[in-house]
Amino acid sequence: MHYTRPRELLIAAVLGFGLVLLLFEVAYESMPSLPAPAGITLAALAVVEVVLAFVVRRRIRSRQVVTGVEIARAAMLAKASSLLGALMFGAWLSAVVYLAPKADRLTAAAADLPAAIIGSCCAAALIGAALWLEYCCRTPDQRDQDPDRRVTG
Repeated sequence: MHYTRPRELLIAAVLGFGLVLLLFEVAYESMPSLPAPAGITLAALAVVEVVLAFVVRRRIRSRQVVTGVEIARAAMLAKASSLLGALMFGAWLSAVVYLAPKADRLTAAAADLPAAIIGSCCAAALIGAALWLEYCCRTPDQRDQDPDRRVTG
């Protein structure tokens, strides 16, 4: 498994943006309204991942017994969450792009716009938390592991 690449996140975001924008163009009139706390699930997942990141980081740095399976599971969760966050960020962003110009003319668009903004922010938070968790799953450099080794200039 390789670390998450920016292009993977960009592709997921563009895919989510395009598909949801097409859905909004075709069927917005027949869609139910967007609930304001719809994106909060992503924020809750982001909080869990930030906490997990600090736990993993502390355990790796203190050299507590950490199995490779635990770290691999955390890294897989981070990778999947960053891709989900990017896909949902594109989707929520397309809702913002579609609804913002129509908010002054349509009351439904004005009512749905806050949910789209909240969803975009929560998806961005999930991307950041997932990338932080992935970063924390990395093992420290050999220089960082040897406290007796001094760097002299």
